[in-house]
This record gives sequence, C-alpha cells and structure tokens, in this order.
Amino acid sequence: MKFSMIFEAQLVDPTPARERQVIHDCVEQAVLAEEMGFDRIWAVEHHSLTQYAHMSASEIFLTWVAARTKTIRIGHGVVTMPFGYQHPVRVAERAAMLDVLSGGRVDVGAGRGATKQEMRMFGVQPDDTYPQMEEALRIFASAWREPEFEWHGSLDIGPGAVLPRPVQDPHPPLFMACSKHDTLKLAAELGIGALVMGFAGADDVRAMRTVYDEAIAVRDGSRLVSTEVNDHFSALCPTIVLDDAARALRLGTRGQRFFAESIAHWYGNAPAPTGYAEDEDHTAALARERDELVARLHEANIPARPVDTGTYNTDHAYGDADTAVAYVERLRRIGVDEVMCLIQMGTVPQEVCLETIRQWGEKVIPHFRALEAAA
Repeated sequence: MKFSMIFEAQLVDPTPARERQVIHDCVEQAVLAEEMGFDRIWAVEHHSLTQYAHMSASEIFLTWVAARTKTIRIGHGVVTMPFGYQHPVRVAERAAMLDVLSGGRVDVGAGRGATKQEMRMFGVQPDDTYPQMEEALRIFASAWREPEFEWHGSLDIGPGAVLPRPVQDPHPPLFMACSKHDTLKLAAELGIGALVMGFAGADDVRAMRTVYDEAIAVRDGSRLVSTEVNDHFSALCPTIVLDDAARALRLGTRGQRFFAESIAHWYGNAPAPTGYAEDEDHTAALARERDELVARLHEANIPARPVDTGTYNTDHAYGDADTAVAYVERLRRIGVDEVMCLIQMGTVPQEVCLETIRQWGEKVIPHFRALEAAA
C-alpha cells in the first residue's frame, strides 16, 4: 500500500500575502513528506475557486517540488482536460518535460474542471467535458508512445513529434478523478487508475472499490486508452494527527467543515465558507449543514450524491497516531492501493500540518511497512 498527500492550496480570508504564504507552505509540506517516507504528492488544478483551491498552475508547483526532492513521485491530481483549458499536446509536452527533469517520477490524472465558475472562465461547455477528457487521454497516450503521431478526431493534430520523450516507457501512469460510480466504471474501461473522494467514509470507499473491480472484471479492452493498463485505486483520507487527540479532532473537523462549505459554495451555490473558532462542535455543525444541503437539493429536484453530501461525514483519521492506524487498517482491508492524505485544509495551521506529516512518517506509515515486511 502506498501513502501520498494531496494539495489544494486552500485558505481562509485570502489576500495576496496569505495566498503566497500558503503556496510556500504547501512546498514545505511536500518536502517534509519525502523525508517522512510518503510515496507521492498530488496537486490539483482548479481555476478561480477562491478559498477552495488556489492551485491554478500545478505543473509549476510540481516542478518546484521536484527540484527540492529526489525520490517522491510527483502527481497531477488532476489536469483539467477539456480543450478550452489547454491543448492535449501541451499537456503531453509539459508532463514529459517534468518527467525528464524529475528522473521519471511523474503521474498524470485527468479531470473535467466542471464547476460553472471554471468553465465560464475558459469558455468550456458542460456537454464537452466528458468526451474531450477521454479524447485528450487518448491523444497524449498516443503521442508519448509514437516517435511521430497524428490525430484526426474533434481535433486535427500533426503529423509531428511530441518532445521531449518521457523517461517512463512508454509514458507516465494515467489516472482519473472519480467522484461517482459512473466515472469509476469509465476509469476501469479506459484502463486508468482511480482517484476517489473518501469523505463519505470507509464504507463508501468499500462500495467504490467494488464498483471499480467489477468494471475491471467485465471490460473487453475495446476502450483502453493505452497499451499500458493502470488498475490502481487511490482513496482520499482526511487526517490530522497530534499527540493531543481531542485537539486533532477539533482541528480536523474544522478544516473539513471549511472544505465542505467550499465545495457547497462552488458546486451548489451555497454561501462562501468562513473560519470558525477551534472549540466549536464542528461535527454537529457539519451534520446540520448536510441536512440543509440535502433539503436544498431535494427542493431543486437534484439527487444528493456522495460528492455533495459525503464531505459532511467526520469518521476519519482525526486523533492520535493510533486513531490513524485504525482508520488506515480499515482501508487496507478494503483493498485500497494508496491512502491519499488530505491534510492541507483551509483552517489548519501550518505547524499542525507539519506535525501531522511527522506523526504519519514516524508512527503510521512504519506500522504498515512492518506488516508488509512480515507478510
């Protein structure tokens, strides 16, 4: 089982100075993650989602991290693939260049960038997001495999070469962000790894693992995007770990409340999130807000989905190291290939993020490495 971290670059009450600080804070966390034995870091790509994600140019962030590290893998989790955001050949070129500079450490995930805010910033049409994401995956998988390629679909490309060639042969591993069962099935049919939301808890992760495995079992190979198949299942694990377990729970649930309210704001037109006092009962507040969101969706005749409501469940790795070990053990038994830690949430202080990374590196990850060694 692998261990990773994901970065959104969230912050409360953004100012240019705070924004600059949080991005440098994320770099510091990523460098420490390598020292503490994490296998990979992921960085999102979002645009114009104030407070929720200030990570708009993740390829530059990841390059900076790659230059500061030696072994940790560098993951795009994810690149927004619809053509209005960026041409697929540019994605292929940038990823290959980073693969060369990092010594073959790059992973590439695909996403739709499907908030109304992001789409209107780039002129992307909602109906184009799924087909263009899939076509982009096929384009740059082909471009990396062939010394010279051409493509004639909704885009006409080439003939020509994509340079430089990536270090990983034939190309970096491919992934997809999966928040629904339909996208899990699609990832399986395309033969690419699944990056799943884990906010709804271990039982929901188990259900998603089952959907993914069942789709893998029945695929006939006709929709595979590459000769290289990647059946890797990575699940989000929100976590804050401190010696003071009660404070870790308070800070973790406060961070998750900020995250949940940010999602509700940008995906569901709810009010913008705010910071809250550390000693509030954020678990109870999240439960109330979940009920309010479900009622609002019901009134609008919109089905409540895990991505809408799962962020309000607080049964995660918030507490001391033993709490985290117990939660990760549940994920291990489910068959999760990678535990993707979400630590950097908008209200979590930098010193708490760093201490959480240390606790995972000194106590949580070694526990599971020992299990693997014994097996």
